[in-house]
Amino acid sequence: MCLGIPGQIIEITDVGRQMALAEISGVRREVSVTCVANGRLDDLVGSWALIHVGFAMALIDEEEAARTLKALHDLGEVQAALDAMEAQG
Repeated sequence: MCLGIPGQIIEITDVGRQMALAEISGVRREVSVTCVANGRLDDLVGSWALIHVGFAMALIDEEEAARTLKALHDLGEVQAALDAMEAQG
């Protein structure tokens, strides 16, 4: 299964290579913005994107990003509870 995680583009790091710094749940990673580049790369700063294996795959709005991050957080809590139940036997 492929999963895109919301991240916010915070800085363009290399215009020639179309690379940017994205913050994903507090972690900063360099990602390619080639798939979402449409005009000036600086216009992407502040935008939210779905990030998958180092690529910004699609732009999303801030509300969608917040909903997706909450759902991922909730899924993590559910998985932790399931793991705890399994460990208890």
